[in-house]
Amino acid sequence: MSDRNIAACDGACKGNPGPAAWAYVVADANGTPQRWEAGPLGKATNNVAELTALERLLEATDPAVPLEVRMDSQYAMNAVTKWLPGWKRNGWKTAAGKPVANQELVMRIDALLAARTVDFVYVPAHRVDGDHLNALADQAASDAATTQQAAGTAHGDQDLPVLSRPAQPSARAGAKVPKARRTTGAVIKAKFNGRCPQCGRSYAAKDPIAKGPQGWGHPECRTAGLTPAQGLSDGSLD
Repeated sequence: MSDRNIAACDGACKGNPGPAAWAYVVADANGTPQRWEAGPLGKATNNVAELTALERLLEATDPAVPLEVRMDSQYAMNAVTKWLPGWKRNGWKTAAGKPVANQELVMRIDALLAARTVDFVYVPAHRVDGDHLNALADQAASDAATTQQAAGTAHGDQDLPVLSRPAQPSARAGAKVPKARRTTGAVIKAKFNGRCPQCGRSYAAKDPIAKGPQGWGHPECRTAGLTPAQGLSDGSLD
């Protein structure tokens, strides 16, 4: 049994509220990813997505093994490390006397944290030199928010999420970034309206979309080599 697990969790929301999803990545004590999972939430807020990611991570890890959780959400981290004790003393009311937002999620996380050792570490988001586990969780959540489909090793996915913007390991992590296989995904139907990151044009719910170098968009744009700027320059923006 490992003496310690390292993990990252993240939520994504395409609009706030909007199509949302959660994701987590669990690594060994050396920071090497071992498994990951992402799941859709339909229409939800960013805060709900962030808290759900933490809840699902805690549910999926052994409470007997100390856990380090890396997060880029200051809201979710503060909710469970700073504000939670006061909320409980005040009968789940804020200092202003208002009901705590997302109370059910916070209460479930509180129960999952009981009698286990969890260290929370804040890591900046969307940094080229940022934490590699956080970058993977962020990408997985973003993909699931777009596709509204579950993914991960529990669902038979063998490869790590492909980063749209490759991240390097932070000095603290000290771990080598695993190479992700750059494959083009299958064509699926979009669950929500969105915008193709390759050409900049929009797509509608139920339109076919596929994973390209920069994210989910028009299938024909996967190998077209267009950038959003090029799509905008020719007046093709809807």
